[in-house]
Amino acid sequence: MVVRKGCRVSKRILIVEDEPNIVESLSFLLSRSGFEVTSVDDGAQAIQGISRNRPHLVILDVMLPNRSGFDILREIKENPDGPRVLMLTAKGQSRDRQQAEEIGVDRFVTKPFSNSEMIETVKEILA
Repeated sequence: MVVRKGCRVSKRILIVEDEPNIVESLSFLLSRSGFEVTSVDDGAQAIQGISRNRPHLVILDVMLPNRSGFDILREIKENPDGPRVLMLTAKGQSRDRQQAEEIGVDRFVTKPFSNSEMIETVKEILA
């Protein structure tokens, strides 16, 4: 977090996830921890959401309607000044993790996840 004149400016996080219960729990958890959170539920909306919200971090699901999380990750990583990316997925196979790492993901977390570990991981990425 950046501190200016006594007021806190929170880091912006965009959640790209199509499961409403995960979006709701992550939004609550991250907002409660001081982050500004927005979300989109469709792969086609992800890049628009990044352009519109200019997040510091994108929490990105792999399996999304209309566009793969891997395709979105590739597009994000084309811009060296783009946001950091945490892939959050039920696909925990080693080939998925390897593919994400080859593209340049900052972290790869499998579902289900611990709330405390998620907050710790987000803070580490944004530090």
